[in-house]
Parts: sequence; structure tokens; C-alpha cells
Amino acid sequence: MGAEKSIDLVLPADAAGLRLDRALAIALPQHSRERLKALIGGGRVSGAAGVMWDPKLKVKGGEALTLVIPEPTASETVAQDIPLTIIYEDDALLVVDKPAGLVVHPAAGNYDGTMVNALLHHCAGRLSGIGGVARPGIVHRIDKDTSGLLVVAKTDPAHEALSRQFAAHTVERRYAAIVAGRPVPPVGRIEGALARSTANRQKMAIVSEGRGKHAVTHYRTIARLRHSAHVECRLETGRTHQIRVHMASIGHALLGDAVYGRTPGSLAGDLKALNFQRQALHAATLGFVHPVTQEKLSFESALPDDIVELIGRLSDAEEK
Repeated sequence: MGAEKSIDLVLPADAAGLRLDRALAIALPQHSRERLKALIGGGRVSGAAGVMWDPKLKVKGGEALTLVIPEPTASETVAQDIPLTIIYEDDALLVVDKPAGLVVHPAAGNYDGTMVNALLHHCAGRLSGIGGVARPGIVHRIDKDTSGLLVVAKTDPAHEALSRQFAAHTVERRYAAIVAGRPVPPVGRIEGALARSTANRQKMAIVSEGRGKHAVTHYRTIARLRHSAHVECRLETGRTHQIRVHMASIGHALLGDAVYGRTPGSLAGDLKALNFQRQALHAATLGFVHPVTQEKLSFESALPDDIVELIGRLSDAEEK
């Protein structure tokens, strides 16, 4: 078993007034805020006055702190022989083309049958431990009912380097979406900070700037369809449910998205005929700099059959 890892850091000066967990998340973007909260609560963060136990403690900015990360414990998540479509793999990382319906990591209600279970089997334990026991190797995620590309880290250095790229918004991510209606203008930019909805904690909502996380989505119409459109969405930032919330906010919710939009009656029959039961969203392009070789990598994923069928059905009777 390896030793604990100690990290010495100085909080950014502009973190003054922020909660300790939030300030640490800014200083250490490779770690999730929930992970940092757990480390603080476990007495793993200390400063000049000793151990800092309270994640809500307001910081002054510029404090010198030490964070001790325990050796990753053996994951209680079991390895399962679940087929994965892996389009790239080397000693540092792999890129997975995830099908719709597959949960990325274990959580309440989905403790097995996830992509992490499959990765543990495929990689035989060779996954970064930064994400904690429930999320080994997971640098970012996409929703259960979204299909497409994900990069997974095998080593801690790779995880840290990739996390920095995501935090700096330098990772290229383009999604294919089928939305209700036809956006006007056909090309645009949506900006709106996102945070948990106060009415429903399972949903995200657009909030005033400063309350949530800054979020920007760029979209362009690929094809006009019957009462709908095939749209490409490029993430400038990457927040939970970002595309789903942003497109719904301009009146063009994703087809099949029961959380953020209601499928128009004119299209409900088409989705029912195809048994299309998910949001029409696919992570089609993923580009980043390899954390070891520094080579620029870019990957493409073809539209899955269900979205191809949906486009075909809505194209057949396109309004002229």
C-alpha cells in the first residue's frame, strides 16, 4: 500500500470571503468539491492555526494550507464484465463511447451495472484514485440517457492534467441535439449561470450571475426538421445539464427530455412510434491535449441508431 499524499498550497488572494471548500475547489480543480468537503471533515486540511474542520469557514485569501489525501481505499464497487466501446486506449487514459442508458458511476439507485463497474473489470484496477472509491478514473461525466464520448484517467497525473484542461475550458466538446422548434437565429450563444433549482434539487436552473456557475453554450442549426431541428451545441463551459437547461431556456428543449421540456403534441406520436424514451443528446466530438505526450487528440462518435431514426422520421415529412 502506498503512503498518503501531502499537498502544500496557497489559496488565491481573490478567494477572500469564500467558503473553505469552495476556495480549495478553485485552487485544486482536479478534485470535486464534494471530495474536498469529505477531506475537510476528515481533518485532512490544516493551516497556521491547526486542523480546519469546517468546510463553511470563510477564508481570507492567501492562506498557506496543507491537504493530506489518504491512499485510495479498496473500492467497494465491484468489477463487472459489461461490454464497453473503447475507441482509444494507452497507459494513461482511455476514451469510451458510452451508450444511452448506462450510468457513469455508482450512486443512489444505481450501485452496480455502471460504467465504473465495467472499467474496473476492463482495467483490472488500473484507474486513477483521485475521484474517490465510487468514481475511480472519472474526469467528467455525461447523463445516463445521453450517449457519446468520455475520457477516463488511468493514472493520477493524467487525471490531474485532464482536470486542469476541463477547468480551463480548453477541452473541445460538441454535442448533437434534436430540439423542439427551430431556433431563431439559427446560430447563437446562450449565457446563463447554473445552480441547483430551489424548487427541485434534482434539477438545475438558470440563476443570477454570481449565485451559480458561469455557463456558456454555442449552438448552430445543422438541419431543419418537422417542427424541430438538428442542432450542434458546443460547450464553452461544462456544467451539469448545461445543454438541456440552456436550450430549454430559449424555448427549444431537447426532444424526449421529460425533466426540462415537454415534447410538443405534434411530435409526441413520432417519439412514441419509435419508442424514443430519452433526451435526444449525443456527445459527438471530444478533443484534448494528451497529458503525457502533449499531442492534440480529437475523437468523433457517429450518431447512434435511435437518433438517426428520429432524424429520418422527422425529415420524411419536413415542412417546406
